Amino acid sequence: MTTAQTIAEALVRHVDDTGFNAHGLHVLTGDETAEHHWTPDVRREVHSAAKGVCVLATGIAADDGLVDVDVPIATYLPDVAFGAGTDAVTLRHLLTMTSGVDMPWTATELTDWPDLALEFLRRPSRGRVFQYANPSTYTAMRVLERRVGDVGDFVSRRLFAPLGIEHVPWQRCPNGYVAAGEGLALRTEELARLGRLVRDRGEYGGSRVVGARWCDAMHTDWVQREGTDPGYDRYAMAGWGGPGRLWRLHGAYGQMLLFDGDTVITVTADDHFGADAFAAFVADELERQA
Repeated sequence: MTTAQTIAEALVRHVDDTGFNAHGLHVLTGDETAEHHWTPDVRREVHSAAKGVCVLATGIAADDGLVDVDVPIATYLPDVAFGAGTDAVTLRHLLTMTSGVDMPWTATELTDWPDLALEFLRRPSRGRVFQYANPSTYTAMRVLERRVGDVGDFVSRRLFAPLGIEHVPWQRCPNGYVAAGEGLALRTEELARLGRLVRDRGEYGGSRVVGARWCDAMHTDWVQREGTDPGYDRYAMAGWGGPGRLWRLHGAYGQMLLFDGDTVITVTADDHFGADAFAAFVADELERQA
């Protein structure tokens, strides 16, 4: 039995014993893989795991010289009216949730305003204050759209196609722009391909897809958060630190890519409150087997 199969069996037993409502599991360690599915491996919304896709798209555009993540976004949006201090916000700030723009989440945020990005940008910035918000990623992709054209098409050509992923549905707002940090549907195995790309620092199938620094940026230069639970006390470009020595891309209801060295655990689920306990078990199991 391979190491990947051993890990997969331990995780499957845990899911079956605890009742965590998982759909699919994919284990990658070195070049070994193992999978298990509790339900058919159809495409499902990966929620905030899509924020990692947005970081990779921005990185590809930066590699092409089309954007600079440390230049104020006002450079790319000369026709936009900004709130006080918001004109100094950069793409890096938007992708690390440190724009300082206060815009609380609502379930209908894509339709609450005539234009969500313009509403976000007209609000004042409180400085480099962390606030997790979907409008932050959405606005980043609206900036990117000015430089690459339709972001959904750009991602399909430059990111998904090299990974062999085709015809990916991505929710759009009433104005026709991708929902960005949500609304993306992938199979468990397709999400795992993104995990392999990130683990291998931007290479896939022997070809360079995105610069290594953008994969590294998902789990370095952490924004530290005080007074929060472990696993949510540090954030980088789309990546959360923890639990334990892991870091992860984490979408609502348990859509996760969990990274530990050359091992990547991909899980899709419909169990929002069980996801943290599953991630903690993964961290413990990988440490036990090290």
